[in-house]
Amino acid sequence: MEINEVSVSIQNIIYEIRGQKVILDRDLAGLYGVNLKALNQAVKRNIERFPSDFMFQLTRSEWDYLRSQFVTANKNISKMRYLPYVFTEHGILMLSNVLNSTRAINMSIQIIVRGLHPCTPAKGSIGLIDYSPNSGQNTNTLGPIV
Repeated sequence: MEINEVSVSIQNIIYEIRGQKVILDRDLAGLYGVNLKALNQAVKRNIERFPSDFMFQLTRSEWDYLRSQFVTANKNISKMRYLPYVFTEHGILMLSNVLNSTRAINMSIQIIVRGLHPCTPAKGSIGLIDYSPNSGQNTNTLGPIV
C-alpha cells in the first residue's frame, strides 16, 4: 500500500458519532496489526485508562446506522455477537500506550496527525510522516496546537 493510499484509508475509517470523530475497534486492530480479541483484552485489562470520553460502546441503533453506511456487506460484521467499541483521539493515543508496540505508536500518530486532528487538510491531499525513532523527526512536537 502506498503512502497516499494509507492516508486515504485512515480518512475512510473515521466516523462522527455523538459529535466526536471516532474509529471502530476492529479498524484500529487492523491498522495496529493485532487481533481484535487481543485489542479488546488489552483494553479490559486497563479499563481505568479509558473513560467514556476516550472510548465508548455503540448503541444498537448507532451500529445499525453505521452498518447501513458501509458500501459492501461483510459477513463477519453481520454475525457479530457484541456491539463494537469506538475510540476518540485520546482513546487512540491511550490504546497505543496499552498495546506498546512500535507499529501501534506510529499508526496512532498518523491517525491523529492525518485523520482526527481538527486542522487536517482535505481528503487526498495528505501523505504520511515518518515518526519512527530513526526518521529525524522529533516525536515530542507535532506542531502548533490550534
